[in-house]
Amino acid sequence: MKPIKDKKFIVDNKTGYTSEIGRLVSMMDYTRMTTLEAVNGLTAEELDYRIDGKGNSIGCLLHHIACVDEVYQIITFEERNPTEEELQKLEVGLNLGEKAHQEIYGNELDFYKERLNQAREHTLERFKKKEDCWLDEVSPFGPKHLANNYFRWFHVFEDELNHRGQIRLIRQHMEKTL
Repeated sequence: MKPIKDKKFIVDNKTGYTSEIGRLVSMMDYTRMTTLEAVNGLTAEELDYRIDGKGNSIGCLLHHIACVDEVYQIITFEERNPTEEELQKLEVGLNLGEKAHQEIYGNELDFYKERLNQAREHTLERFKKKEDCWLDEVSPFGPKHLANNYFRWFHVFEDELNHRGQIRLIRQHMEKTL
């Protein structure tokens, strides 16, 4: 039997990261890989497609995923809330909806991939500077809850997984109608 080098289904330590952060990065990498597989080969027109002309397009969802990464960089690495200027930059992508569709359209897949890569590269570089105990640091999460950094970054890729499911549904619907 030939040795198998594919480790995409193994949550494990990653070179350059502490043990727990490396495991978190493993899960985030898998999530991103499956998101990119779900959009592979889509045209700008397909990325802008909305079911019955309503809801979010795949392009808007990809932009949203990058914005979520960016806002959690601010919240966790900088230990603060976004400034008004930062919120203005991220607001459309974070909130989605009709306004997002009016502003986020006409882009090729490479545009969204670059957006996703830039945001994630910044996240990964910041993770390299953290120790595992940082994941356990607790701070307010909305007006009524507390969360640690581990949960926050779990939430980032959980959100991406949910939107990947939406992307797959939109793509299936689109393939039946276009």
